[in-house]
Amino acid sequence: MTKVLVVDDSALLRRVLSEILTEAGFEVAIARDGVEALAKLDEVRPDVVTLDVQMPRMNGLECLEQIMARRPCPVVMVSSLTAEGAEATLSALELGAVDFLPKPDGVVSLAIDELAPVLIEKVTAAATAKVGRGSRLLERLRARREAARAPTKTGARPRKQGAAPAGDPPEGLVLVGTSTGGPAALEALLGDIAPDFPWPILVAQHMPASFTASLAARLDGLCPLSVVEAAGPTPLRTGGVYIARGGADMVVSRRAAGLVALPAPADPAHRWHPSVDRLVASAMAHVAPDRLVGVLMTGMGDDGARTMAELHRLGGRTVAESEETAVVWGMPGALVRLGGASAVEPVDAIAGRLSMMLAR
Repeated sequence: MTKVLVVDDSALLRRVLSEILTEAGFEVAIARDGVEALAKLDEVRPDVVTLDVQMPRMNGLECLEQIMARRPCPVVMVSSLTAEGAEATLSALELGAVDFLPKPDGVVSLAIDELAPVLIEKVTAAATAKVGRGSRLLERLRARREAARAPTKTGARPRKQGAAPAGDPPEGLVLVGTSTGGPAALEALLGDIAPDFPWPILVAQHMPASFTASLAARLDGLCPLSVVEAAGPTPLRTGGVYIARGGADMVVSRRAAGLVALPAPADPAHRWHPSVDRLVASAMAHVAPDRLVGVLMTGMGDDGARTMAELHRLGGRTVAESEETAVVWGMPGALVRLGGASAVEPVDAIAGRLSMMLAR
């Protein structure tokens, strides 16, 4: 039986989370704050920890650092849907947390029906996650990039490349889908992308609406290309990376001036949002398959697998992240099982693979 340690300073939320997990067949222990959680680590030996971000005595980030140092295990952060909560959650994912759960708005007891399936799904996926893989990989990549960016004898450093001029339409598109473990995987991919990469990159990362602007800003500081959240109709240009706005979908359309990314209300026909399947299907409606490359990285479920397999069948190219580096090999694994992957690569080799594909 999977053991879960629920850590939260709210007695009501502790009770609600514990009841949901117990009824789903998990063995549950509780802690009222980070200090108590650390004291119970060796006693409970949890398979998964749900960890509140904001707590007295020791906050969630401090507690997470200690968990990863003392007894690493999968951690799902429980975060408020605020700008501050988004920043803290993204920091937690960098420190090794595998996923996050938005804290219910308003009356918690009224949100149980909506909260329960998401909580169960995330804890179940976390129990199979590869702990700390993303954070260890990022440490290696950052060290490598720092060495590459070291000053030359003249003290000069490479300059960040901005988006191409508005009159420079893209020849094709790269479509990226991620979920659980995605922020670290995106950092690994985009941080290694070539500064002269010729096609726009569109990203659908499963996240709430309040998180993706912060994610785009973080990635923009790490990527040699320009990274923005596509919060409105956005022309697609070479030299640009476009992050779908969370809680909605992103679709590709064609206008007189060229291709654009449009935010669209979440389609209930799709389970996860922003939907990778919907992004890929919309791109295939406006761009020839041989002008599209699909990339499916770490994440639970199978979003994107069906449409990327179809893209592959029609002559497009696809890359699946390998099981070796994926925190959860759900989405890329589904693509591989469908026979839809042109290549299977560890996350730190995907940028190089893309450059090779587009050089042909």
